Amino acid sequence: MTTAVADRTLNALDRCDRCGAQAYVRVVLESSGGELLFCGHHARAVEAKLRPLASDWHDETSRLQEKEAVLAD
Repeated sequence: MTTAVADRTLNALDRCDRCGAQAYVRVVLESSGGELLFCGHHARAVEAKLRPLASDWHDETSRLQEKEAVLAD
């Protein structure tokens, strides 16, 4: 079941576990298969500690730049 969840694109209903902002990073922990969601800011803050413990690090922060480009047009 973890694989099906990890393959799903994050959307506006997915919220950061730290602050409640929209999540753009999903981390699946290797030991438990548990899932953590983070906004871009908090993902960068915990990446050094969590990346070695993760079986999957799904990062969609590039979507933030796409939104900025659309707003600039």
